[in-house]
Amino acid sequence: MTTQSSPRSTAIELLVAYHQNPTVSVRNKLVRLNAGLVRKIAHRISRQCCEPFEDLEQIGYLGLIRAIERFDPGHGYAFSSFAVPYIRGEMLHFLRDRSSAVKIPRRWQEMQKEGQRVREALTKELGRNPKDSEIAERLNVSINEWQEIKLSGKNRLLLSLDATVSQQVDSAVTLGDTLTDAHAQTLQIWEEDRQQIQRAMAQLEEKTRTAIELVYYSDLSRKEVAEKIGVSPMTVTRRIQRGVEQMIAILQPQPQSESVPSEL
Repeated sequence: MTTQSSPRSTAIELLVAYHQNPTVSVRNKLVRLNAGLVRKIAHRISRQCCEPFEDLEQIGYLGLIRAIERFDPGHGYAFSSFAVPYIRGEMLHFLRDRSSAVKIPRRWQEMQKEGQRVREALTKELGRNPKDSEIAERLNVSINEWQEIKLSGKNRLLLSLDATVSQQVDSAVTLGDTLTDAHAQTLQIWEEDRQQIQRAMAQLEEKTRTAIELVYYSDLSRKEVAEKIGVSPMTVTRRIQRGVEQMIAILQPQPQSESVPSEL
């Protein structure tokens, strides 16, 4: 009798497999498994802005891919917690870039001002908020054009750092809370590099690894290392050179022959 793996166990297995041997096919499987997380964040942010949900979703997948490429299963924390800042960050960067890039035609800017006056006048006349069709008729433009004019005005507004992005159990998460900490990001990159170097060091022959550690970590001279391990300084130099070459080969990214599916 065979048992079927749960989605969670499957995701963990794929994350471990990708960390050990990164391939496009495994990465794409992880993207599909975590697509719901991207859609959830896109839905939350789409309620705070005027960008289409579909556009935010597609941008979010870029953040998910970055999270997959940087995630280390050995750290012991949940992938979803690690991925959320990457996904949300990509979406917010997209909104920031869009807000500064929108150029509104002068005619539309004038129509926005006139539309505001018409709205106020119709509100007094009708005793209620006017419909878009009523404002468009008074402005002598189509309803589609009026809605585009309104949308352009909203997209041009800069996002406040105090704007709520999502609501947690005990507090709201603001846009400012999600901005990348450059110092923390640098430390994270250093930590990742350190782990990669340690992984490569672990694959070296013991005497070669010892020579490298004593020279580069303990700051001993090659002569001191030679006396300590009972070999000549020339032998120490050769072992270090050979070890560094081996580490470079280990850390060298492997070529990937597979291509990314078009849907991603």
